[in-house]
Formats: sequence, structure tokens, C-alpha cells
Amino acid sequence: MGNFLGSLPVRLVIGVVLGIVVGLGANESLMQVILTCKSLLGNIIMFCVPLIIIGFIAPSITRLGKNASTMLRLAIVLAYASSIGAAFFSTFAGYSIIPSLNITPAVDGLKELPKLLFDLKIAPVMSVMSALVLSVLVGLAAAWTNSTTITKCLEEFQQIVLAIVTKVVIPLLPVFIACTFCALSYEGSITKQLPVFLMVVAIVMVGHYIWLAVLYLLGGAYSGKNPMEVLKHYGPAYITAVGTMSSAATLAIALRCALKSSVLRKDLVNFGIPLFANIHLCGSVLTEVFFVMVVSQVLYGALPAFGDMVLFCLLLGVFAIGAPGVPGGTVMASLGLITSVLGFDATGTALMLTIFALQDSFGTACNVTGDGALTLVLTGYAEKNNIEEVSAEENVL
Repeated sequence: MGNFLGSLPVRLVIGVVLGIVVGLGANESLMQVILTCKSLLGNIIMFCVPLIIIGFIAPSITRLGKNASTMLRLAIVLAYASSIGAAFFSTFAGYSIIPSLNITPAVDGLKELPKLLFDLKIAPVMSVMSALVLSVLVGLAAAWTNSTTITKCLEEFQQIVLAIVTKVVIPLLPVFIACTFCALSYEGSITKQLPVFLMVVAIVMVGHYIWLAVLYLLGGAYSGKNPMEVLKHYGPAYITAVGTMSSAATLAIALRCALKSSVLRKDLVNFGIPLFANIHLCGSVLTEVFFVMVVSQVLYGALPAFGDMVLFCLLLGVFAIGAPGVPGGTVMASLGLITSVLGFDATGTALMLTIFALQDSFGTACNVTGDGALTLVLTGYAEKNNIEEVSAEENVL
């Protein structure tokens, strides 16, 4: 029972429910306190965003750069292509589906929120784009120069940032979410929009299955093998991912499922499945893209501009490769993109964090299952290029 109540989705649900209940009965004085707490917590979370970007993107680049074999480069390209493909699929689906949902902007007929008791500004150490450019340049330069000192520093900095995420950001999220939903409940918007979010979660899950079908059909067409000989073994991995919300926690089951396939090379399973578990997040990316479009329509009365969505999708693929391995890691790593490229405020980011985390288990299951399709492509490439199979004792890199 303690583990159940301690999981992030459960704490977020509790925060949402408490926030809505308190908001329905709160007076102006109580709301001033709650809104001040919301502002302070939002500032702390956004302060951590550039640190998360540097802490996870730069070390990821140095690790990949040190072992840049042909198969590793291909795996990275496949993971990025799948992620941005899912992102653009979700974008076009959003522009096609969301207008027909008849979402009423939340700005219509709302109660005015009271002023804050005080507004403590905590500015990030740098902008999001500066953090991304710094991460890429430092990571590449460290790999090019074989700088062991900087590489070690980046690895240690990643552990520091992961500690900040797990011990500061994640514990604060349920409180931040509760304050946000309290404000939405006080305004009166949440009762209008809750059915919309439930409908959107169902739409996104259908999108997961469509994208998995695309990946497996493409993998089968390229490799010349029956993709069902891979997919039919993935049931246990999918269920495990739904339960754990973690690709890392599902890795052992995913490996076992993939090794049962008669069409995947065993050496490429042992290489590809653990690698893709960390860099291939197509389901999470698909979910985030559709959700940002819905939240934009709900809160700001319009979908994001197409040019902004293109930039967001292209950059999101990069962020997904270096996202931290924690529940909701993709959306947390990309909070800076949501604010800087799409212009979301604290309320928008809080809604994103909530609805993303509440269905993150299904996004993770899509990620894990999609890894089998990409490993099928690796198998086809190795056979087409006469790359010899290596034994378990040899290094596939």
C-alpha cells in the first residue's frame, strides 16, 4: 500500500482531487496563499530546466560520441527518425482532430484570480536554447578531443541533476499540480474541460497503436521478415511497462521477449534493446505533442502556429534522446521547449505535467514495444551489409 501511494501518478491524482475540492470552496484570502505557493514552486521548477538540459543532453552526446560505430550511429538515427516521425504524425492529427472537438477556451466566463501576496522571481541561470546549444557543443567537443576530465565531470553533473530531479522537482510536482488545479477549480474552468482531457487520453492511446503498426510494417518491409514474429512476443513487455512506467524497469522482460523472436539476431537484440530503452521514446513524444496542442487550445484559445510546432517537434526528438530516466522524464526535459518555443505559462506547463504523467505508463509501453521494430531494422541492415554476427563475449560496438 505504501508503494502504491508513493508512486508519482497516484500522488498526482491525489493532488488534482485535493486541488479541485479546495478550489471549489476557497475564499479570496486562501487563494492568495495558494497562488503565491504556486508561483514560488513554478519558479523553482523552471529554474531547474536548464540544469536538466545540460545534465542529460551533454553526457548523452559524450557517451555516444566515444563509441560511434556504424551500428550505433544507425541506431541513433532510427531512434530520432521514429521520435520526430511520431511527433509530426501527432501534429497533423492534432490539426485535424482538435478543431472538431469543439473545445471552448478556458478564458470565457471565468472568475478573476486574486493577486499574489508576494512574487519572488527566481530566474534560470540561462535560457533554454542557450542550455541546449551549450550541451551540444560541449558534448561534441568532449567526444572529439577525448577529454576524460570533462566527460567525467559531465557524468557526475548528470548524477547531481538526477538527484535534484528525484529529490526536489518530483516531490514538488504534486504540490504544484494541486495548487494549479485549485486555481483552475476556483476560476471554474476545470469542470468544463475535464471531459475533454479524458477524451484526449483515449485518442492518444489509439495514436500509439497506429504508430506501432507503422514502425513494424516499415521494419518488416525493410528487413524482408515477418514483423509479427517480433510483435507477437511483446505482450509481457507491454504489460510490464504499463505497470512500471519505466523502460529501465522493463528492460529484462523486453530482452526476454525480443530473444524469443526467430527473426531478430541475438547480438543485435543484446545491443539494440538496452540502447533503444534509453533513446527511443516515440510513444512519449507522440503523447506530448498532441497534449501541448490540446492545452494550447484549452488555455489560450488557439492551436500553436505550424512553424512553431515544426521547430518544437525537431527539437523534441533531440531532447527525447537525452531525457532523464524518471516518470515523465520526456516532458520534464522539454519543459523549456514548451515555454520558449510554444510560449506556455506556468499553468500550461502544470497541465502538461499532469495529463502526461497520468498516462505515461501507456507511452512507456509504446516506447518499449517500438524498440522491437527498430531492432528488426538493425537486423535487416546487418544482413544486407554482410555484418558478421558476434558472440556474447564480443563487443557489438
